[in-house]
Amino acid sequence: MRITMIGSGYVGLVSGACFSDFGHDVICVDKDASKIAALEAGKMPIFEPGLEQLVAANVSAGRLTFTTDLKSAVAGADAVFIAVGTPSRRGDGHADLSYVFAASREIAEAVTGPIVIVTKSTVPVGTGDKVEEIMTELVKDHPVAVVSNPEFLREGAAIGDFKRPDRIVIGTEDERAKGVMREVYRPLYLNESPIMFTGRRTSELIKYAANAFLATKITFINEIADLCEAVGANVQDVSRGIGLDNRIGRKFLHAGPGYGGSCFPKDTLALLKTAEDYETPVRIVEAVVSVNDNRKRAMGRKVLKALGGDGPTPAKGKTVAVLGLTFKPNTDDMRDAPSLSIVQSLIDAGVSVRGHDPEGMDAAKAMMPEIAYCRDAYEAVQGADAVVIVTEWDVYRALDLRRVAAAMNAPVMIDLRNIYPPADAEKAGFAYSSIGR
Repeated sequence: MRITMIGSGYVGLVSGACFSDFGHDVICVDKDASKIAALEAGKMPIFEPGLEQLVAANVSAGRLTFTTDLKSAVAGADAVFIAVGTPSRRGDGHADLSYVFAASREIAEAVTGPIVIVTKSTVPVGTGDKVEEIMTELVKDHPVAVVSNPEFLREGAAIGDFKRPDRIVIGTEDERAKGVMREVYRPLYLNESPIMFTGRRTSELIKYAANAFLATKITFINEIADLCEAVGANVQDVSRGIGLDNRIGRKFLHAGPGYGGSCFPKDTLALLKTAEDYETPVRIVEAVVSVNDNRKRAMGRKVLKALGGDGPTPAKGKTVAVLGLTFKPNTDDMRDAPSLSIVQSLIDAGVSVRGHDPEGMDAAKAMMPEIAYCRDAYEAVQGADAVVIVTEWDVYRALDLRRVAAAMNAPVMIDLRNIYPPADAEKAGFAYSSIGR
């Protein structure tokens, strides 16, 4: 099949590369000419394990191409996927759908035959209806079906998630569109990946509901971690104990400094705004958003307390090494990363910050220009009064703790991901603080 992907960002590029790997002919479109030029030169705009190799293989095979010319890319396509950004709108928190609607109008002007338009972007309930209105208004001579097909990709594991999905959700009641989408996903269907057909509005809501539920699990275990610290329990054992219940499951029950990234903060807020518009408040999600925002600032206070007190004065003039800046490992994504709030709290208290991240430092420099960036973890901790592990990159999981402690002015470790057993850190000479244990 011939597939056109509008938007060559995270979702569009990963999806387009995977579709081409299935044997489809895929054209990825983007307005940013420099991005397209970089992609044609084999340079990825994002860090995602395995993506560079996957793109190179399918470009070499002639199945994957890149262009800024939307009109030629859409002409003759069987399916056109809209995978543009839907950031939170400034001022009110609603999803900004301007890119989706602009892309829809451009697609409508380029249609040359029967076509299926697929919203891959994360969009509020009812967005497909508005896209359909645009198509009905502008396309008169050809049948057009508008389908919802949300993505469920985890940054750092996106290729595996796409090729071995838990489910494929397709929102349409149009029989021709169902046939096209079955053919698009036929390679996965043969591998028995479940394809779930629903109404379009149901499909749109599934995405938001799924992310809100996962964010709720993260926030729940983070609050349980605080309770564990207060009563002398171990949150890792609590998490394991409840996660072994199949009704609950073990995933997303790891205590930490709060969730971030491109999906959970944006999608929970958009769900709140949708519920508000329909006068059906979702109080649990409201609490999740509030608790998560407060938690990131609380982690900054936790570090300051470890430096010598609850207020800012005892920490003034001290140096802290922050290991891990991205919101999670195996990505260069800094959006809503807990490190942003933690570092700001330290800077406000007069602390000097030295940071390191295996992939995210270029993005971090634009957002945190006040801190010093180091080549590796050992350079970051040199002469520091404390080291904070914010993101659980593999490179931080097997540090030479004795070497780290010896390099520091004061061996204080605040492990916000619980990657080290307390006994190991203390044996190396650290005053050690973790989350919920």
